[in-house]
Amino acid sequence: MKARTVLVLAVAGAVVIAAFVGAWLFFKRPLEVWNWMNRRALVRAGLTQKSVATPVGAQTVFVGGSGPVLVLLHGAGDQAGTWAKVAPHLIKEHTLIVPDLPGHGDSAPRSGPIEISAVLAGVEAVLDALAPRQRVVLVGNSLGAWMAMLFAHAHPERVALAVCIDGGAIKGHNVHARVLPKTRAEARESVNQTRDPASAYVPNFVLDDIVRQAREGPLARLAATVATMEAYVLDDTQLRELRVPVQLIWGASDRLVPLDYAERMKAQLPQAGLFTIEGCGHVPQVECPDKLLAALRQALKAGP
Repeated sequence: MKARTVLVLAVAGAVVIAAFVGAWLFFKRPLEVWNWMNRRALVRAGLTQKSVATPVGAQTVFVGGSGPVLVLLHGAGDQAGTWAKVAPHLIKEHTLIVPDLPGHGDSAPRSGPIEISAVLAGVEAVLDALAPRQRVVLVGNSLGAWMAMLFAHAHPERVALAVCIDGGAIKGHNVHARVLPKTRAEARESVNQTRDPASAYVPNFVLDDIVRQAREGPLARLAATVATMEAYVLDDTQLRELRVPVQLIWGASDRLVPLDYAERMKAQLPQAGLFTIEGCGHVPQVECPDKLLAALRQALKAGP
Protein backbone atom coordinates (compact mmCIF):
# COMPACT_ATOMS: atom_id res chain seq x y z
CA MET A 1 0.00 0.00 0.00
CA LYS A 2 2.81 2.38 0.90
CA ALA A 3 4.62 1.62 -2.35
CA ARG A 4 1.47 2.38 -4.35
CA THR A 5 1.00 5.66 -2.47
CA VAL A 6 4.60 6.64 -3.14
CA LEU A 7 4.13 5.84 -6.85
CA VAL A 8 0.94 7.90 -7.05
CA LEU A 9 2.62 10.83 -5.30
CA ALA A 10 5.64 10.57 -7.61
CA VAL A 11 3.42 10.61 -10.72
CA ALA A 12 1.39 13.50 -9.33
CA GLY A 13 4.58 15.40 -8.59
CA ALA A 14 5.87 14.82 -12.10
CA VAL A 15 2.59 16.09 -13.55
CA VAL A 16 2.73 19.21 -11.39
CA ILE A 17 6.34 19.88 -12.39
CA ALA A 18 5.51 19.36 -16.09
CA ALA A 19 2.54 21.71 -15.79
CA PHE A 20 4.71 24.32 -14.07
CA VAL A 21 7.42 24.07 -16.73
CA GLY A 22 4.80 24.22 -19.47
CA ALA A 23 3.21 27.32 -17.95
CA TRP A 24 6.63 28.95 -17.56
CA LEU A 25 7.49 28.24 -21.20
CA PHE A 26 4.10 29.52 -22.37
CA PHE A 27 4.55 32.88 -20.66
CA LYS A 28 8.31 33.26 -21.14
CA ARG A 29 8.69 31.74 -24.62
CA PRO A 30 5.20 31.86 -26.16
CA LEU A 31 6.51 32.06 -29.72
CA GLU A 32 8.53 28.87 -29.26
CA VAL A 33 5.50 27.09 -27.82
CA TRP A 34 3.36 28.37 -30.70
CA ASN A 35 5.91 27.17 -33.27
CA TRP A 36 6.19 23.75 -31.62
CA MET A 37 2.41 23.30 -31.65
CA ASN A 38 2.16 24.29 -35.32
CA ARG A 39 4.99 21.97 -36.36
CA ARG A 40 3.24 19.12 -34.56
CA ALA A 41 0.08 20.06 -36.47
CA LEU A 42 1.94 19.61 -39.77
CA VAL A 43 2.84 16.06 -38.74
CA ARG A 44 -0.75 15.33 -37.70
CA ALA A 45 -1.86 16.56 -41.13
CA GLY A 46 0.21 13.80 -42.75
CA LEU A 47 3.55 15.47 -43.43
CA THR A 48 6.84 13.82 -42.53
CA GLN A 49 9.80 15.80 -41.22
CA LYS A 50 12.96 15.22 -43.25
CA SER A 51 16.51 16.53 -43.27
CA VAL A 52 18.09 17.49 -46.60
CA ALA A 53 21.84 18.01 -46.97
CA THR A 54 22.63 21.25 -48.85
CA PRO A 55 25.66 23.50 -49.46
CA VAL A 56 24.41 25.80 -46.67
CA GLY A 57 23.93 22.95 -44.19
CA ALA A 58 21.16 20.52 -43.29
CA GLN A 59 17.68 21.84 -44.07
CA THR A 60 14.54 20.68 -42.27
CA VAL A 61 11.59 20.05 -44.58
CA PHE A 62 8.07 18.72 -44.05
CA VAL A 63 6.87 16.59 -46.97
CA GLY A 64 3.61 14.76 -47.66
CA GLY A 65 0.62 14.20 -49.90
CA SER A 66 0.34 13.29 -53.56
CA GLY A 67 -0.35 15.08 -56.80
CA PRO A 68 1.18 18.27 -58.27
CA VAL A 69 4.00 19.67 -56.16
CA LEU A 70 3.16 22.74 -54.08
CA VAL A 71 6.07 24.39 -52.25
CA LEU A 72 5.17 26.58 -49.26
CA LEU A 73 7.82 29.15 -48.31
CA HIS A 74 7.43 31.12 -45.06
CA GLY A 75 8.48 34.68 -44.25
CA ALA A 76 11.43 36.20 -42.43
CA GLY A 77 11.64 35.19 -38.78
CA ASP A 78 9.01 32.50 -39.29
CA GLN A 79 9.22 28.73 -39.87
CA ALA A 80 7.38 25.88 -41.62
CA GLY A 81 4.69 25.62 -38.93
CA THR A 82 3.19 28.91 -40.13
CA TRP A 83 1.31 26.83 -42.75
CA ALA A 84 -0.30 24.53 -40.15
CA LYS A 85 -3.84 25.82 -40.71
CA VAL A 86 -3.80 25.51 -44.50
CA ALA A 87 -1.65 22.40 -45.03
CA PRO A 88 -4.39 19.90 -43.97
CA HIS A 89 -6.56 21.20 -46.82
CA LEU A 90 -3.85 21.48 -49.47
CA ILE A 91 -2.39 18.03 -48.81
CA LYS A 92 -5.60 16.44 -50.10
CA GLU A 93 -4.76 17.51 -53.66
CA HIS A 94 -1.03 18.21 -53.70
CA THR A 95 2.37 16.94 -52.76
CA LEU A 96 3.51 19.50 -50.22
CA ILE A 97 7.11 20.56 -49.66
CA VAL A 98 7.29 22.87 -46.65
CA PRO A 99 10.83 23.85 -45.63
CA ASP A 100 12.28 25.81 -42.78
CA LEU A 101 14.20 28.38 -44.81
CA PRO A 102 17.97 28.53 -44.11
CA GLY A 103 18.67 29.98 -40.68
CA HIS A 104 15.05 29.53 -39.59
CA GLY A 105 13.34 26.83 -37.57
CA ASP A 106 15.62 23.80 -37.43
CA SER A 107 17.52 24.58 -40.65
CA ALA A 108 21.20 25.50 -40.81
CA PRO A 109 22.99 27.82 -40.37
CA ARG A 110 22.07 27.97 -36.68
CA SER A 111 24.11 31.10 -35.93
CA GLY A 112 25.65 34.12 -37.62
CA PRO A 113 24.29 36.44 -40.33
CA ILE A 114 21.86 35.00 -42.90
CA GLU A 115 22.61 36.04 -46.47
CA ILE A 116 19.85 36.14 -49.10
CA SER A 117 22.18 34.11 -51.33
CA ALA A 118 22.20 31.35 -48.69
CA VAL A 119 18.40 31.37 -48.39
CA LEU A 120 18.02 31.02 -52.16
CA ALA A 121 20.71 28.33 -52.32
CA GLY A 122 18.90 26.37 -49.63
CA VAL A 123 15.59 26.50 -51.54
CA GLU A 124 17.32 25.42 -54.74
CA ALA A 125 19.05 22.48 -53.04
CA VAL A 126 15.83 21.32 -51.34
CA LEU A 127 13.97 21.31 -54.66
CA ASP A 128 16.88 19.56 -56.39
CA ALA A 129 16.63 16.81 -53.77
CA LEU A 130 12.86 16.49 -53.36
CA ALA A 131 11.43 17.56 -56.73
CA PRO A 132 14.12 16.87 -59.36
CA ARG A 133 13.08 17.54 -62.95
CA GLN A 134 9.59 18.57 -61.83
CA ARG A 135 7.73 21.80 -62.50
CA VAL A 136 6.40 23.04 -59.20
CA VAL A 137 4.06 25.72 -57.92
CA LEU A 138 5.83 28.05 -55.50
CA VAL A 139 3.70 29.72 -52.82
CA GLY A 140 5.61 32.20 -50.69
CA ASN A 141 4.72 34.67 -47.95
CA SER A 142 6.85 37.80 -47.46
CA LEU A 143 10.50 36.63 -47.67
CA GLY A 144 9.17 33.37 -49.12
CA ALA A 145 7.50 35.33 -51.95
CA TRP A 146 10.83 37.02 -52.62
CA MET A 147 12.53 33.64 -52.85
CA ALA A 148 9.75 32.31 -55.11
CA MET A 149 10.29 35.15 -57.59
CA LEU A 150 14.08 34.82 -57.53
CA PHE A 151 13.84 31.07 -58.11
CA ALA A 152 11.30 31.57 -60.92
CA HIS A 153 13.55 34.16 -62.55
CA ALA A 154 16.61 31.89 -62.36
CA HIS A 155 14.83 28.61 -63.22
CA PRO A 156 11.68 29.38 -65.25
CA GLU A 157 11.64 25.87 -66.70
CA ARG A 158 11.10 24.44 -63.21
CA VAL A 159 8.20 26.68 -62.11
CA ALA A 160 4.64 26.33 -63.35
CA LEU A 161 3.35 29.22 -61.23
CA ALA A 162 4.59 31.57 -58.52
CA VAL A 163 2.07 32.75 -55.93
CA CYS A 164 3.34 35.71 -53.93
CA ILE A 165 1.55 36.48 -50.66
CA ASP A 166 2.34 39.94 -49.26
CA GLY A 167 5.86 39.95 -50.65
CA GLY A 168 7.97 40.07 -53.78
CA ALA A 169 11.33 40.94 -55.29
CA ILE A 170 11.11 44.66 -55.98
CA LYS A 171 12.22 47.57 -53.82
CA GLY A 172 9.89 48.64 -51.02
CA HIS A 173 9.40 52.17 -49.74
CA ASN A 174 7.85 51.73 -46.29
CA VAL A 175 10.35 53.84 -44.34
CA HIS A 176 8.12 53.63 -41.25
CA ALA A 177 8.22 49.83 -40.98
CA ARG A 178 8.93 48.62 -37.43
CA VAL A 179 10.81 45.41 -38.23
CA LEU A 180 13.11 45.01 -35.22
CA PRO A 181 11.29 46.41 -32.15
CA LYS A 182 13.40 47.13 -29.09
CA THR A 183 10.61 47.79 -26.60
CA ARG A 184 7.13 46.50 -25.84
CA ALA A 185 5.63 49.68 -27.31
CA GLU A 186 7.58 49.22 -30.53
CA ALA A 187 6.51 45.58 -30.65
CA ARG A 188 2.88 46.70 -30.37
CA GLU A 189 3.48 49.06 -33.30
CA SER A 190 5.09 46.23 -35.28
CA VAL A 191 2.15 43.92 -34.63
CA ASN A 192 -0.31 46.64 -35.64
CA GLN A 193 1.50 47.09 -38.94
CA THR A 194 1.10 43.43 -39.82
CA ARG A 195 -2.48 42.74 -38.68
CA ASP A 196 -6.00 43.97 -39.27
CA PRO A 197 -7.25 46.26 -36.47
CA ALA A 198 -10.14 43.86 -35.77
CA SER A 199 -7.86 40.85 -35.22
CA ALA A 200 -7.41 39.30 -31.79
CA TYR A 201 -5.50 41.36 -29.22
CA VAL A 202 -1.87 40.33 -28.69
CA PRO A 203 -1.01 40.18 -24.95
CA ASN A 204 2.02 41.92 -23.50
CA PHE A 205 3.94 38.73 -22.68
CA VAL A 206 3.86 37.86 -26.40
CA LEU A 207 5.10 41.35 -27.27
CA ASP A 208 8.02 40.82 -24.88
CA ASP A 209 8.94 37.62 -26.70
CA ILE A 210 8.74 39.46 -30.03
CA VAL A 211 11.31 41.92 -28.68
CA ARG A 212 13.55 39.02 -27.63
CA GLN A 213 13.25 37.39 -31.05
CA ALA A 214 14.00 40.70 -32.76
CA ARG A 215 17.24 40.83 -30.77
CA GLU A 216 18.32 37.19 -31.05
CA GLY A 217 16.30 35.46 -33.78
CA PRO A 218 16.63 34.94 -37.54
CA LEU A 219 15.07 38.31 -38.37
CA ALA A 220 17.97 40.07 -36.66
CA ARG A 221 20.44 37.76 -38.41
CA LEU A 222 18.88 38.64 -41.77
CA ALA A 223 18.92 42.34 -40.99
CA ALA A 224 22.68 42.10 -40.42
CA THR A 225 23.10 41.49 -44.17
CA VAL A 226 20.82 44.25 -45.45
CA ALA A 227 23.72 45.94 -47.27
CA THR A 228 24.05 42.94 -49.62
CA MET A 229 20.33 42.57 -50.41
CA GLU A 230 20.27 45.09 -53.27
CA ALA A 231 21.81 42.50 -55.61
CA TYR A 232 18.76 40.27 -55.17
CA VAL A 233 16.11 42.80 -56.18
CA LEU A 234 14.54 42.40 -59.63
CA ASP A 235 14.41 45.57 -61.71
CA ASP A 236 11.65 46.57 -64.16
CA THR A 237 13.35 44.87 -67.12
CA GLN A 238 13.79 41.60 -65.25
CA LEU A 239 10.14 41.65 -64.18
CA ARG A 240 8.90 42.31 -67.71
CA GLU A 241 11.04 39.41 -68.99
CA LEU A 242 9.82 36.92 -66.39
CA ARG A 243 8.45 33.89 -68.26
CA VAL A 244 6.62 32.41 -65.28
CA PRO A 245 3.01 33.41 -64.53
CA VAL A 246 2.61 35.12 -61.15
CA GLN A 247 -0.45 35.47 -58.96
CA LEU A 248 -0.39 38.00 -56.13
CA ILE A 249 -2.41 37.58 -52.94
CA TRP A 250 -2.47 40.55 -50.57
CA GLY A 251 -3.93 41.33 -47.19
CA ALA A 252 -5.72 44.66 -47.60
CA SER A 253 -4.78 45.63 -44.03
CA ASP A 254 -1.04 45.00 -44.51
CA ARG A 255 0.83 48.17 -43.53
CA LEU A 256 4.25 46.52 -43.45
CA VAL A 257 4.17 45.85 -47.20
CA PRO A 258 1.12 47.85 -48.36
CA LEU A 259 -1.11 47.02 -51.30
CA ASP A 260 0.53 49.64 -53.52
CA TYR A 261 3.65 47.43 -53.53
CA ALA A 262 1.60 44.64 -55.13
CA GLU A 263 0.07 47.04 -57.64
CA ARG A 264 3.51 48.33 -58.68
CA MET A 265 4.78 44.78 -59.11
CA LYS A 266 1.71 43.65 -61.06
CA ALA A 267 2.09 46.59 -63.48
CA GLN A 268 5.54 45.32 -64.50
CA LEU A 269 4.78 41.59 -64.74
CA PRO A 270 3.68 40.24 -68.14
CA GLN A 271 1.44 37.52 -66.65
CA ALA A 272 0.01 38.46 -63.27
CA GLY A 273 -3.23 38.62 -61.33
CA LEU A 274 -3.99 40.21 -57.97
CA PHE A 275 -6.34 38.87 -55.28
CA THR A 276 -7.01 41.08 -52.27
CA ILE A 277 -8.06 39.70 -48.89
CA GLU A 278 -10.15 42.13 -46.88
CA GLY A 279 -9.74 42.23 -43.10
CA CYS A 280 -6.33 40.58 -43.23
CA GLY A 281 -2.72 41.68 -42.86
CA HIS A 282 0.78 40.54 -43.72
CA VAL A 283 0.61 36.86 -42.69
CA PRO A 284 -2.83 35.65 -43.85
CA GLN A 285 -2.05 31.94 -43.41
CA VAL A 286 -2.06 32.65 -39.66
CA GLU A 287 -4.45 35.57 -39.31
CA CYS A 288 -7.20 34.47 -41.74
CA PRO A 289 -6.40 31.00 -43.12
CA ASP A 290 -9.89 30.35 -44.52
CA LYS A 291 -9.79 33.54 -46.58
CA LEU A 292 -6.28 32.71 -47.75
CA LEU A 293 -7.33 29.22 -48.83
CA ALA A 294 -10.18 30.66 -50.89
CA ALA A 295 -7.84 33.19 -52.54
CA LEU A 296 -5.15 30.58 -53.10
CA ARG A 297 -7.56 28.23 -54.80
CA GLN A 298 -8.63 31.08 -57.08
CA ALA A 299 -5.00 31.89 -57.84
CA LEU A 300 -4.17 28.25 -58.63
CA LYS A 301 -7.19 28.06 -60.92
CA ALA A 302 -6.36 31.34 -62.66
CA GLY A 303 -2.80 30.53 -63.59
CA PRO A 304 -1.04 29.25 -65.48
